[in-house]
Amino acid sequence: MDHSTRRKLLIAAAATGTTAKLLSGHETLSGPLANATVTFGEWRTDPPLDRFQPFTPPTNHHHILPNEATVKAGGAVNFVISGFHLLLIYDHGTRPENIDTSKQIPGPPVPLIDDPNRRIYRGLDPRSQPLDRLEAVHFPKVGMYLVICGVLPHFVTDHMFSWVRVLP
Repeated sequence: MDHSTRRKLLIAAAATGTTAKLLSGHETLSGPLANATVTFGEWRTDPPLDRFQPFTPPTNHHHILPNEATVKAGGAVNFVISGFHLLLIYDHGTRPENIDTSKQIPGPPVPLIDDPNRRIYRGLDPRSQPLDRLEAVHFPKVGMYLVICGVLPHFVTDHMFSWVRVLP
């Protein structure tokens, strides 16, 4: 495509509001359902916690908040991970009781769930990552996705799971 043809195409696209799609190859999202933030574990403040010290005692809530996050198809969820947690996301229709917790990666310090059936995302290995990190995950398809903590006792004992609802 020569320079003048490309310029005419971009001018026409700008007039119709499709410039971002033409330039990037995909449609961009905006507005409140373009992304969501999910807190995956949280540090306690009662009693006071001083994380500046070389050893941080295990004072982490094993919760995922909110219990259900909502985005549009093509949006993203930013998982703000605090503490020793493994982010696992399973495809639409998967329920907590469908997770085979007998499939494991042995510890230390504890076993991690390794059930690949219908898993669409497995986050960073918490044994080799900083305790605090961010993992942004894209959700291109409509559905209801199960999000769990893959640290075996967090899922089994603390019921650490939630949902991502993806709308059209």
